[in-house]
Amino acid sequence: MAAAEGCEEMSGNGELVESSAMEAPEVPAPPLPEMTEENGSAAVVPEAPVGPDPASFSMQPATVDEEGELPADFERLWKAAHDNPQDFTSWTDLLQYCEQEGHVTSSRRALEAFLVRYPLCYGYWKKFADLERRIGFNDKAEEVCIQGLQAIPLSVDLWIHYINLLLGTLDMNLPESPKRIRSVFEDAVAAAGLDFHSDRLWDLYVEWEKEQGNMKNATAVLDRVLRVPTQLYNTHYDKFKEHLNNHEPKEVLSPEEYEELRELCRQSQKAERAEQSQEEEKERPPGEEEPATPEGTDTEELMQKIREQVLLRRDKVYQDNEGEVRKRWHFEDAIKRPYFHVKPLDRLQLRTWHSYLDWEITELNKDTKDPSQGDYTDPNQATTEESEVMAPPQEPSEDTIAAQDDHRVRILFERCLIACALYEEFWSRYIQYLEPQSVDEARAVYKRACEIHLAYKPNIHMYWATFEERHGDLTEARRVLEALEKKLPGLAVVRIRRAALERRAGQLDQSEALLREAVAESKEKPTLHAFYSIKLARLLLKLGRDPSSARSVLQEALEISPDNDKLHMNLLELEVSGDPWASAEAVQECVTRALAAPLEPHTKILFSQRGLQFAEDYSNSIQSVLSVYEEHQKLLKELGGTKREAENGDEDPEKLSKTDDGSAVAVSAQVPPTMPHVPITTPPPPVMGADMSAQAGYGGYSSWYQQPQYGSYGYQNTWNYNQGYYPPS
Repeated sequence: MAAAEGCEEMSGNGELVESSAMEAPEVPAPPLPEMTEENGSAAVVPEAPVGPDPASFSMQPATVDEEGELPADFERLWKAAHDNPQDFTSWTDLLQYCEQEGHVTSSRRALEAFLVRYPLCYGYWKKFADLERRIGFNDKAEEVCIQGLQAIPLSVDLWIHYINLLLGTLDMNLPESPKRIRSVFEDAVAAAGLDFHSDRLWDLYVEWEKEQGNMKNATAVLDRVLRVPTQLYNTHYDKFKEHLNNHEPKEVLSPEEYEELRELCRQSQKAERAEQSQEEEKERPPGEEEPATPEGTDTEELMQKIREQVLLRRDKVYQDNEGEVRKRWHFEDAIKRPYFHVKPLDRLQLRTWHSYLDWEITELNKDTKDPSQGDYTDPNQATTEESEVMAPPQEPSEDTIAAQDDHRVRILFERCLIACALYEEFWSRYIQYLEPQSVDEARAVYKRACEIHLAYKPNIHMYWATFEERHGDLTEARRVLEALEKKLPGLAVVRIRRAALERRAGQLDQSEALLREAVAESKEKPTLHAFYSIKLARLLLKLGRDPSSARSVLQEALEISPDNDKLHMNLLELEVSGDPWASAEAVQECVTRALAAPLEPHTKILFSQRGLQFAEDYSNSIQSVLSVYEEHQKLLKELGGTKREAENGDEDPEKLSKTDDGSAVAVSAQVPPTMPHVPITTPPPPVMGADMSAQAGYGGYSSWYQQPQYGSYGYQNTWNYNQGYYPPS
């Protein structure tokens, strides 16, 4: 099975309801019924639809009204679908309305727009082709089928629909018509023949060859499907036996195989007769001769021996194929929704697909493998009128086995990406599998994922941009990110990725321009504006070597967001990173600004501590250090932050004692508690046995930098500011 046929059934409250008909058929399934010429397929359970089966509401006889007025409610439903293209229900409402109205132009327009966004709904490709055929546009119907098969080549139903369309429109009396039908069959089995549920396609191919009177070609097709693990694998062997018994071996076997087996059986027959004649000669009356057998005559006994030899050869292939089916059976049985659906899959189904892929890839990577477990013959060796049948089954080479197993893995990935089309993890996994083999194939999968199925999921678009940059195509990487930003405007991570791409490409001016544009456009969103401002300031300071411009950016941002502690901290670090003697006044100005801002008390204490540390490290007079220290002590008393100071690592909480006025005084483990308090301007040395985590960094600055990242910016753990610019003192 491949994709869902239509859309969801709608409940009374508008929720999507999954009907029982949507479930995959239980396995093992009964033997296939006889094929019919009318539909070219067996009467088995059809592929499960996504919602109401399109066949459940038939279209009225259409009229060619290309320029006629659109139905009354068309524009309303069309606008609803286009205003929210991710709302699947709006699209199904539009399609259902167009079919009920029987209006060709509106139906075409709705189907074309819908299938661009949801190309895996194979049932609507069939309906589109039927619409064109009903109004006499057979060429257009064929084009629709081809477009659908390009979008979903694993759809067995769509291939059968296309073949039946050709059978109904081509003049089979023309010599080129059978060749074309056979060519389409070959394309079909090459694309979908390895699907576990491809039995109907193979059966249709065999029956068509029989109808054409090409019994040897029918045998060749049966030989191929005997090597393919499918759900109804045993029925193919039964049909091969029936085919062989209903015709003379010479009619169904290739000339090479027939002559080989005929000679083998004749030699065996001669040996048996020689032994038998020796016994009969003793009992034969004198003078009576052995009855002569005409040379070149094939007896029925010989034909039966040839049939036995044919089945003996095929039985080994069948047994090996049965082993392959058994290996896959529990995976296939666990897959309950092998078709496309907009509703999420449960975790068990996702795990099943991952496990199945793991197993198939492991099989591919095995060092040794039984050569008889090969695949069907290469489609390039397809049967033709001139070459009636392929050679008898041969054991494939190791290289052939590897190519066939790789093809099998790819088919499984493609099947997975029908059921799991809305899950990034499976697209990424397929790309990781393809990239070592072919960059172009991996790129094609990225394109399919990002432009069709995951158009509004940013992560895989950014993976694509990284992929293109890694392979040297900066132009395409830029295009991918620009297109994503147009589709999802305001997503900070995309703009940052664009700026980083330009920076890595050596285009610092362009990187700066992108960040300045983001700063200008985000003034109505203070938090986002602060984020972009910090990024721009760091670029100007670290790479542009322009601290003046960086300072201006942060100061302008503080005018909009004076309560943003990250802006204050980055401005302080900018000043601290300059000439310590020239920047002393600027540092104190930053601290003063932060203390006057509407920040949390513990944050103000941290800024005060940072100013005190700077004074201790770089001040050239003890008076200035003590002045800053006294201001810091006043702030602690005012904000009651001594306990908070201890929690941030300045003092060990276990070594604080309360005074009469409620303030906490540091008590060293090596100093008596009665010792008068003396102001200290440097941290005490670590105490043996004390909690070293509390002493990690003066003033607890390291814990200040370990602030939670801004999750509201749309991505995780990409802020590096929380690591700090300086090592602990």
